[in-house]
Amino acid sequence: MISQDAILSAFQFRHACKAFDPDKKISDADFNLILESGRLSPSSFGFEPWKFLVIQNATLREKLRTVSWGAQTQLPTASHYVAIMCYRDGMRFDSGHVTRMMKAVQHLPDEVAANKRERFRQFQEENRLLDTPRTLFDWAGKQAYIALGNMMTTAALMGIDSCAIEGANLDASESILSEAGLTENGQLGLSVMVAFGYRVNEPGAKTRQSMDEVVVWVK
Repeated sequence: MISQDAILSAFQFRHACKAFDPDKKISDADFNLILESGRLSPSSFGFEPWKFLVIQNATLREKLRTVSWGAQTQLPTASHYVAIMCYRDGMRFDSGHVTRMMKAVQHLPDEVAANKRERFRQFQEENRLLDTPRTLFDWAGKQAYIALGNMMTTAALMGIDSCAIEGANLDASESILSEAGLTENGQLGLSVMVAFGYRVNEPGAKTRQSMDEVVVWVK
């Protein structure tokens, strides 16, 4: 098992890397492990609302840079750049994606699948996730951040830097991805982006609130 010191060291190492060494690339094996940590991340009812677009095309990166004020230095220098997409209506209880997940991925018998779909419907209605398309998409996006965190932590454990990126016009970024044929005809929306690579500058000291300021024990 990994030691406590190694875990804490990884979290101390991780920072929002603003510029990467453009000549230093992550190996295929290491990046596949980062992707695998995202793929294996938990999701509500196990319905995996995400797709991970690994954007290595320089022209597409430059188009994204024009609408991404928070990624001006990351997009040109990152070894790997990932857009985490989420399904829109595809996360409804009665969607084709949910049906495919239960049959082709989870291999549920028909009766079990029907019961799970009904529980999923109740969950979505009770929590008002079906009120608007935006409500449903935002709920899927919350799950994308679980995968995002796991990917960044996995990278840090391997000494690989990362930077989560929301600093962009997400609608414009999504339009660029749509024009490139990467949104499955509008079924996928952009949740968040993240850059990976190796730092060129050492970061300053990490600043955080104390444990007493952020943790409340309820006994």
